[in-house]
Amino acid sequence: MIETYDVIVLGVGGFGSSAMYHLARQNCRVLGIDRFHIAHDRGSSHGETRIIRKAYFEHPDYVPLLQRAYVLWDDLQRECGQTLLHKVGLFIAGKADCDSVSGTLKAARLHHLPVDQLDVGEARRRFPGYAFPEDWAVVFEADAGYLNVENCVTAHVAAACRRGANVRTGETVLAWESDGHSVVVRTDRGVYSAGRLVITPGAWAQPILNLPKAANGRPGWWDHLKVLRKVLCWFPADPVYDVDRGNSTFFFETPVGQFYGFPRLDGQTVKMAEHTGGLTVTDPLAVDRDLQPSDLPRLVEFAREFMPRLGIQPLRHAVCLYTMTPDGHFCIGRHPEWSNVAIGAGFSGHGFKFTGVLGEVLSDLVLTGQAAVPVDFLTPRKWP
Repeated sequence: MIETYDVIVLGVGGFGSSAMYHLARQNCRVLGIDRFHIAHDRGSSHGETRIIRKAYFEHPDYVPLLQRAYVLWDDLQRECGQTLLHKVGLFIAGKADCDSVSGTLKAARLHHLPVDQLDVGEARRRFPGYAFPEDWAVVFEADAGYLNVENCVTAHVAAACRRGANVRTGETVLAWESDGHSVVVRTDRGVYSAGRLVITPGAWAQPILNLPKAANGRPGWWDHLKVLRKVLCWFPADPVYDVDRGNSTFFFETPVGQFYGFPRLDGQTVKMAEHTGGLTVTDPLAVDRDLQPSDLPRLVEFAREFMPRLGIQPLRHAVCLYTMTPDGHFCIGRHPEWSNVAIGAGFSGHGFKFTGVLGEVLSDLVLTGQAAVPVDFLTPRKWP
């Protein structure tokens, strides 16, 4: 027997869980399908925390999305009765002309966002656990902070289910097809139909989006995506990094790469990772999730130079996946062949903070074709 819904969502991670929630808020009969359990650790939406900020150095056009995202995170917090967003602030440090510092100031100026420019002396006084070179600049955004990533996913799913949505976990999608008016999805456990489809496949974008044969036979923009293996480490930390001592999240742009992390939240460790770099993944199911000797040298070198009161042997670690576009910007839009299919992919390692608002966007796109917030700059595009 074929189960029928208004909308099916493939992939119930950060973006899929949010899309389910916003579709259910529109009184749609929604089904979410994922090959893993909710808030699993096989993709990109895990590892306890993600940074959120408004003064977006990657491009000022992201700022209106973030302003809406903050509203939606507040809404979800009230609905689920728990704190998901912690405004502990964020400092960004690097040369004054580096992309992260100059881009943050540009976004703040264009969108009238409050940020503080700290001289090195003030930065050292406020954040004594860090070493700031004399010729660097430091920018602090008080409204930034972090999200509890797994809790955000489970909160979106729970809220969607309270509105009547259904979820199927442990099911692998084998095929899907659309004729522009309806869709059929086949998994290893059943067959489902709906009027519309939202695809939020994470690291599985290429295999999922290549399942149907496009009408024109041309390869899709998703064939340009690349998946990277990224390692998150929790290092033993001195109390000087404690969140209760005024420490914030942090981002360093150094001559050798970009590094980010969180204050000591558990009274024991600081979570830290490199945003740049990463090994290319050919099969997301076969990712090496053990900590390898090659994973540590760059993190240890960074810690010794910029966080001298951090231990250099991690107590634990996690592996997550970045699904990269060639230009580092997201791809949000309707399928090039079928207008009743919306896709969100290629979030390039900086997407989770947007899950609330882009779930709303995907809901709007698949239902009406129009988003309430400006996302034209994220429309799927061609690359050489």
